[in-house]
Order: sequence, then C-alpha cells, then structure tokens
Amino acid sequence: MSNVAVDKNNKAPKPGSGTKDAASASEAAATRKAVSNILKGSAGNLVEWFDLYVYTVFAAYFQSHFFNATNELQAGLEAMAVFATSFLMRPVGAWFFGRYADRHGRKAALTLSVTMMSAGSFAIALLPTQEAIGMWAMILLVFVRLLQGFSVGGEYGTSATYMSEAATSKRRGFFSSFQYVTLIGGQMLALLVLVILQNTMSHETLVEWGWRIPFAIGGVAALVVLWLRRSMEETVSAEQVAAANKPGVAGEAQPGTMKLLFTQYWKPLLVCIGITLGGTVAFYTYTNFILKFMNDTSGIPKTDTSVINFWALFIFMLLQPVYGMISDKVGRKPLLLWFGITGVLFTWPLLSMLAGTQNPVFAFLLMLGGLLIVGGYTSINALVKAELFPASIRALGVGLGYAIANSLFGGTVPLIGAAFQKAGRVDLFFTYVTVAIAISLLVYIFALKNKKTTHLDDEQGHAWNAKNQEDDKKELIEA
Repeated sequence: MSNVAVDKNNKAPKPGSGTKDAASASEAAATRKAVSNILKGSAGNLVEWFDLYVYTVFAAYFQSHFFNATNELQAGLEAMAVFATSFLMRPVGAWFFGRYADRHGRKAALTLSVTMMSAGSFAIALLPTQEAIGMWAMILLVFVRLLQGFSVGGEYGTSATYMSEAATSKRRGFFSSFQYVTLIGGQMLALLVLVILQNTMSHETLVEWGWRIPFAIGGVAALVVLWLRRSMEETVSAEQVAAANKPGVAGEAQPGTMKLLFTQYWKPLLVCIGITLGGTVAFYTYTNFILKFMNDTSGIPKTDTSVINFWALFIFMLLQPVYGMISDKVGRKPLLLWFGITGVLFTWPLLSMLAGTQNPVFAFLLMLGGLLIVGGYTSINALVKAELFPASIRALGVGLGYAIANSLFGGTVPLIGAAFQKAGRVDLFFTYVTVAIAISLLVYIFALKNKKTTHLDDEQGHAWNAKNQEDDKKELIEA
C-alpha cells in the first residue's frame, strides 16, 4: 500500500498525509499500551498503600488491644511509634526490590511486593490481642508492620520506575502522576471504609473486632492485583537482564548493584534524597497525621474529621493528573518551586489556624489549602527522580533515595507530631515541617534544571527537544 492518503472527494493524494496518519496511529497505539500498563501497575500501588494507611486510620480503634490501655494518649503514641518502626524497613526493601527490579525486571519485583503486602494484611486481621497472649501481641504486630514496610519500600521505587518507563514521552507528567492518584486513593479508600463502618457499627463493636475488617479487605484486594500484574508488560530490556546476571568482571559494576550506585550515581542519589525530604514531611503531615491532629488538638469529633479527610483527599487525588499535565507543558521544576515556596510561607499559618478551629467547614478548607501546596510535589516527584538515573540503576536509585528520606523524615511525622502534642508544643511541629520544606526548596533551586534532556529521554523518547521528538515519531512509524 502507498504511503499517501486519498481524500474523501477522490482528489489527488496528499503527499505526506499517509506518513501523518501512520504517525497518529502509532501514537494512539503507544498511548493505549501505556494506559493498559499504567492501570495494572497503579492498581497494585493502590492496594499497597491502602494496606499501609489502614493502620493509622483505624489506630484509634485497635490501639487498646496492643498498647497501653490505661492512657489513650500514651497508647496513641505507642501505636504511632510502631507505624514509624515499619519505616525502618523501607531502605532495606528499596535495596532488595530495587536490585531485584534492575536485575530481573520490574514486573517480577512488583508481583513479589504485592504478595508480601497481602500476607501482612491477612496476618493483622487475624492477630490475637494483648488480652489473649500478652506482650506477644505487640511483638507480632511490630513484626508484621516491618514486613509491610519492607514491601512498600520496594513498591515505591519500582512502581515509580515502571510508570515513568511505560508512559509516552510527551505525557510523562500526566501518566506518572497516577502513582500518587493511587497512593492517595489508597488512603481515601481506607477513610471510606472507616466512614462506612462508623455508620454501620457501634463504637464498641468497632473497638472489639470491627477494626479487623479493613485489613481483611486489603489482603483480598492484593490477591486480585497479583492476578492483574501477571499480564503487565516488562520495560527492562533483555540485554540489561543478561548483563546483570552474567559473571562479574573484576572492577566492573553490574546493573542494579550498590557498587554501581555509589561509585557512579551517588550525586543523583543525594539529589533524590533532597527532593524527597520536605515533600514527604509535608505529605505525611497533611494526609496522615492530620487526622489525629484534628482529633486531639482541634477537638473536632472523629466522625467529622473522617469526612473532612475523605473529601479533601478526593479533590487532592483528582488534581494529581492536572498538575502532571501542567508539568508536561511548563516543565517539572516550576511545580516543585510552587510547593517549596508556598510551603515555606503558608505551613505555619495553615496548621496554627487548623489547631485553633472547631468548625468542620473551615478545617476542610485549611486542609485542602495545604494539599493544594503539596500537589506540586506529589504529582511529579516520582518522575523527577526516575529521570535522574539510567535504566540499569533506576529502580535501586529511586527506591533507595526515597526510602532513606522517607524513613528518617516522612515515617517519623506521626511520632514527632504526637510527641509535640503530648508536650503541649504543637508550634514546634509547625516549625519542623516548615524547615524540612525549606531544605528541599534549596535542592529544587540549585540542583535541578528545567526541561533538560534526561536519561528517560534518551531511552524512551524525548519530552522537550523538538528535533528528537521528530526522530521518535519516525522510529514509531518504522516499528
């Protein structure tokens, strides 16, 4: 068939129109393929983070079964300490799964991580309480949370890598934003389950055994995702897998190894940690600790705070692709600067007003204001980190950089916040969040350039360079 097209009035064929049609068809096929893979990858992300967030959302109902039952604030502090403890396994999980994904493929690593999260959720749903087995109840809970922290440590880096690689070049910001759509969606679903159970069960029933239901739901959902992920397409080349598994040559760093990361890509690793530091503190403040903060500091009833959190997170979730599309037009750096500058300026006013209000509507607007700021980070941070590393070390570099910052700063937010609450100095917590954002703002300003050619551009197609975009189109047509 000729490479030209005939118009509907049977006039002479238009030279080049067939090439344009072929390019459009190729782009459409690439987009459909990307959508399919992104959905399968993000579904697992949704379940993993649902299982993770269910712990903090339902902590007020099960904490008396595992921790100090005589003092509610102390029990809450101990429950948040266990939540923070699970973050200790994030770097270990990031190292294990990142290495595994770079050496054996993203699909295998993502399948394994969701299997482990499913097992952890079922375990918590069935755990005996302190009344039945004494201190062993808390010990077993800590062990299971460590297992889940290990799993999520691997999920983030591998998922961020996979979704960035599976996206089309000109819509990377849009497609990769779905990692946080599903991450936020996981917390939102946890809140939705809480709201449903609060309205269908008595408080006493929820405390007695109803809190086990969401963990069982998470375990079942993870099994469904395990089946879906079996049909994901791999983004790692056969050459990379072969290179990673051949006998090592003396002095040569193989793909997916700490030697390669620390000898050749230690600077991007430090940048990755710096990008994450302020963002993860702000994210966990406004999406995770905020529920306990409003319950204990603002004094807003628990039934109201659940609804406030749900609708604020729902809007926040819908805005992620919008931020992602904006980044595809203006670049990634302007969105990070939006988060950094507004975060430094408005964190203290927002949190201090939230601490002093008992008006649910005003509390909702304040929480949403904070989330609008954080959206500049959440929507594109995974992509920005993925662009720092080549495919041979991407999952390990992204995962470990994120996990280190997340473990030291993000995961400790509920514990630090609860400690300041107990001491009656929540103002110091506001300072902590502001300083963390300011540190990352310096990284955004001095360590990142806007619209520069990245490793992903060279491997998967160029997002900004017009000449290279035309070359990418020609390659699609020839393929």
